[in-house]
Amino acid sequence: MLMLALVQNAAAQSSQPVQFKASSQLQTVVDRAVSEAVGKFAATKLQTNQLAITLADLRDANQPQWASHRGDQQIYPASVIKAFYLAAVHRWMEDGKIKDTEELRRAMRDMIVDSYNEATGLIVDSLTETTSGPELPLDELAKWYDKRNAVNRYFVSLGYTNINVNRKPWCEGPYGREMQSVKLSKPNHRNWLTTEATARLFTEIATGRSVTPARSSQMMELLKRDPFNPKSEGQSREYTGAVVPPGTKLWSKAGWTSETRHDAAYVELANGTKLVLVIFTTEHANEKEIIPFVAKSLLSAFQE
Repeated sequence: MLMLALVQNAAAQSSQPVQFKASSQLQTVVDRAVSEAVGKFAATKLQTNQLAITLADLRDANQPQWASHRGDQQIYPASVIKAFYLAAVHRWMEDGKIKDTEELRRAMRDMIVDSYNEATGLIVDSLTETTSGPELPLDELAKWYDKRNAVNRYFVSLGYTNINVNRKPWCEGPYGREMQSVKLSKPNHRNWLTTEATARLFTEIATGRSVTPARSSQMMELLKRDPFNPKSEGQSREYTGAVVPPGTKLWSKAGWTSETRHDAAYVELANGTKLVLVIFTTEHANEKEIIPFVAKSLLSAFQE
């Protein structure tokens, strides 16, 4: 009976969205990080409107606190979007809408660990029952585009706002019906995320609220990074991982495009502090030092 009660409580918790409390103390930390970054990178003309930050303190998992700078602004999400597709895959598998196969698990790993766009394409096709290909007649394209919004509808149903998650990521640009849908869609139909929505997702995964605790744990395993291994690179050591203090555990999803550079990270410091840091930059994608600088400023407030 006790085990049944624990399972029921875990399931109930997983179905409840996280509720954040605004914190003036955290706001001071965020505002200071923004001010310090603008001063540090004045030579590159970094502006406050080219940064978006959300910081969440999860030491009290039942009442996490947060603060933001431009946290509700829609920004092109780079590879951070893949964490949303990961959560959706687990929801679909939990509901029996797609089959849990070795190929699907390989694609999830390649999408999150190595950030492969090809793997992400398979995931999006599986979630939405669509495929890329040549242009379609307009009536068929409308049906195709409606299917592509399946993941978007899921997160909207959970109360996520100011986001759009219905497109495959690409490096060289879209082709065929992908390009056709871009041309025919309004500009705000591109993929968009906010740092607040991203912080909410990472918090729900880290605290076992995303889908179920067991599936949240599986997602955390894919998001885990090792910033202290000299052989690690990329997402582990070029973003928040570049500045975490010794003893820190790190889970993250980072990425960049020609215009953006982003990182979403959950960290557990050696002193027991648990934080979510989401840092988006725009128009400074080639400046790799900005995100580590901001992350270090945020983390410094919790290392006493």
